[in-house]
Amino acid sequence: MKLAETVTFGGSGHDRAAGLRAQADQLAEAWPGGRVVLMWRGRPLCQDEGGLILLASDHALAGGVETALYLGRDEAGAVFAQDLSAWVPDDPTAQQAGFFDTSVQRHPGLAPDQAFCDLRAVMARLSPRDAELAATARALLEWHRGHGFCASCGARSVMTHAGWQRTCPSCNAQHFPRTDPVVIMLITKGNRVLLGRGPTWPEGMYSLLAGFIEPGETIEAAVRREVYEESGVLVGEVGYLASQPWPFPASLMIGCRGEALSEAITLDPAELQDARWVTKEELVAAFAGSHPSIKPSRKGSIAQFLMANWLADRLD
Repeated sequence: MKLAETVTFGGSGHDRAAGLRAQADQLAEAWPGGRVVLMWRGRPLCQDEGGLILLASDHALAGGVETALYLGRDEAGAVFAQDLSAWVPDDPTAQQAGFFDTSVQRHPGLAPDQAFCDLRAVMARLSPRDAELAATARALLEWHRGHGFCASCGARSVMTHAGWQRTCPSCNAQHFPRTDPVVIMLITKGNRVLLGRGPTWPEGMYSLLAGFIEPGETIEAAVRREVYEESGVLVGEVGYLASQPWPFPASLMIGCRGEALSEAITLDPAELQDARWVTKEELVAAFAGSHPSIKPSRKGSIAQFLMANWLADRLD
């Protein structure tokens, strides 16, 4: 798919400079002129109605290079990420729960027009570079948060390689950030696409079917299995379209298209509340907000990206 990397969090050409992750002395030299992506509980610091904020490394909240994650470099210098999750706002209940979180948190040490925002709420407005930096920082910090102990011996591990590794001081085991592969499928039959909705989704929202790839399974087999398990629809030919890093917390969405061999739908109620075949005309109406019962998936998601390109006949 020619437009594959224009998906949100797609390839921005950022230089991750992985060879410097183990070079503590060079990173220390790069720190004074570097910039920092500040994260609070998975939320990046953003400008109101604008893009990602990159703080100067000498900002009071930027911390030090010893605790920073190295994200790479660009023409302006090194880029790091720092976690501010230990900060407790005056109103910690202000953070919303639910599918669409539009709440923001403002730190007294930052400008009034800067706030920590839910990444899913702002991802569609970020530039490709900002989106990649924010997604990388969030995924890494979430991994560290959930992997503080060695999986081999149970001892507490420590962050090494500028955040791209954890090392166990007890047994010397090395642990690396993980990414879970997920297939998400544009299943079509003629002029129709198969859409489903989860039990906890906002009213009327439908999206493409998706599921995790299991051990020992190919991408194609996962597409066929997941579609059949969730909807009872048989799938024949499967092809790859595009991928999207999805740091909620650590997935790689592998977008595929598949040709349905059957039409009858048999729901798995544990996975889907509903599934239906939707024509192109109906999907156009859903995107325009005029369909009586269907709303499209979240803007910025690979599901909406694939559906929009299917409607525009741009899947080649």
